[in-house]
Amino acid sequence: MAIDRVKIHNFKCFKDFDLQLNAGLNILVGNNDSGKSTILEAIHLALTGLYGGRNVRNELSQYLFNNEVVKEYLTSVKDGRPLDLPSMFIEIYFSDSIDPNFEGNGNTEGLNSVEGIRFEAYYDDKYAAEYSKAVASKDLITLPIEYYDVRWMTFARQQTTIRSIPVKSAMIDSAQYRYQNGSDVYISRIVKDLLEAEEIVSIAQAHRKMKNGFINDSSIVAINKRISEESSMTDGKVSLSVDLGTKNAWENSLVTQLNDVPFGYIGKGSQCIIKTDLALTNKRSQNAQIILMEEPESHLSFSKLNYLISSIGHKCDNKQIILSTHSSFVANKLGLANLLLLANHKITKLTELTSETFFRKISGYDTLRLILCKKAILVEGDSDELIVQKAYMKTHNGRLPIEDEVDVISVGLTFLRFLEIAQHLNINVAVVTDNDGNIDALKNKYSNYLGENTKENIKICFDSVVDEGDLQISGKKYNYNTLEPKILKANNNDLSLFNKVLNKQYTDITDLRRYMQSNKTDCALAIFDTDEEIVFPDYILEAVKDE
Repeated sequence: MAIDRVKIHNFKCFKDFDLQLNAGLNILVGNNDSGKSTILEAIHLALTGLYGGRNVRNELSQYLFNNEVVKEYLTSVKDGRPLDLPSMFIEIYFSDSIDPNFEGNGNTEGLNSVEGIRFEAYYDDKYAAEYSKAVASKDLITLPIEYYDVRWMTFARQQTTIRSIPVKSAMIDSAQYRYQNGSDVYISRIVKDLLEAEEIVSIAQAHRKMKNGFINDSSIVAINKRISEESSMTDGKVSLSVDLGTKNAWENSLVTQLNDVPFGYIGKGSQCIIKTDLALTNKRSQNAQIILMEEPESHLSFSKLNYLISSIGHKCDNKQIILSTHSSFVANKLGLANLLLLANHKITKLTELTSETFFRKISGYDTLRLILCKKAILVEGDSDELIVQKAYMKTHNGRLPIEDEVDVISVGLTFLRFLEIAQHLNINVAVVTDNDGNIDALKNKYSNYLGENTKENIKICFDSVVDEGDLQISGKKYNYNTLEPKILKANNNDLSLFNKVLNKQYTDITDLRRYMQSNKTDCALAIFDTDEEIVFPDYILEAVKDE
């Protein structure tokens, strides 16, 4: 049992948004301010009525509404042609039959026999007279939120309460911490959710006995007697006591501990792991449990993150997990097939990737760098990366590629795996590769992207000329068709120029070739740092050229 679909209307950055979810694991990836957190907040709000840990009735504000829609409304009022007050809703479609009382066609799609709920913040027309006066004055500068109310409706068109919603969510944000009386509110709620009803009653009774013990303690009785005797400003009896509160008062006064240390005082990484482990523990298997996670990589070392991700992977069979991340490790380990790319308030899914298993097993590759950049230039190694960046700077007024949201990524020999992702997501990519003296082999390798299979968003950049010579190094024929000899060729084998760049004094180009082959990274770094005028091969210039 899980959420199949989420529709968001006029909530924060989303004017109209539609999201299809996997039954198990969902990984949200997007740049900052793309709306990842807003999606998690919307789901949590619709299922729990909570926003920022508080009841949304007390937190409703103009800033929860889409800013564009609010501005449009306020402008219409000022112009004397007021639009209807904007409404905001979040629809949750359940994937399975959970509760027939939630089944119907009361959804914006008009779908029949679908179970779900609709949360909405709407204008309550019982304030019509007062609202009409406010509009007539034309001086509304903010959304008149005081005329709004919130409600939850089932798809059977019946109003319901948060308590009656059969699917609940837990929000885990390791970067935020809220404490009350020394106790982490979230962790206390999760612990409570793990307890049976009779256990909660036992805690409440023990808590009440503790308070009664305080009031009846002999030292407190003596102190209260003295206070009462010396209080001359009132006719009543003044005394010290403790707040007897409600039957759930224990939730706000007890402190969750780890190894006898209050939860708020342990490391944030441990807090994140404990919160996640508790949230993933299923109390009632008949209820679908929705786990919403905000950047689980926060505050965690590599080993701890590995443990957490492994825990998530093992425990998500009976849970639906929706998490946001900026970590390639998290995305790769949990599976790129579960990835939802969020850009321009739209979702693109990565599905049916033949390379998905590779990235899960070998998670060191920065796949999210490819996914999140405006354009990627893929190179084989560190030296290629430095040379391409220098060529870009030369042709773009000294700007680094990353300043233009162009990412130069060293991918080893896994070009084709990255190209598969780029093709699926229509990401602009240029590959910079050596021809290694075999053009036919190169064309065969990239046959899906060359000739009649050329893709508009993918360029394969290589030197189409095969160079030859007689040089041998350590008994092996020198390869004239790699990066270093191609740069030498582009600069007419200018020995004097490269002696300056590399701070050498070679008198023979052969010695220079030997040095550059044995010290690729050092030579690339020297070229990157030099102020000398370097000419770069055409295939590299093609890769760094603006689209």
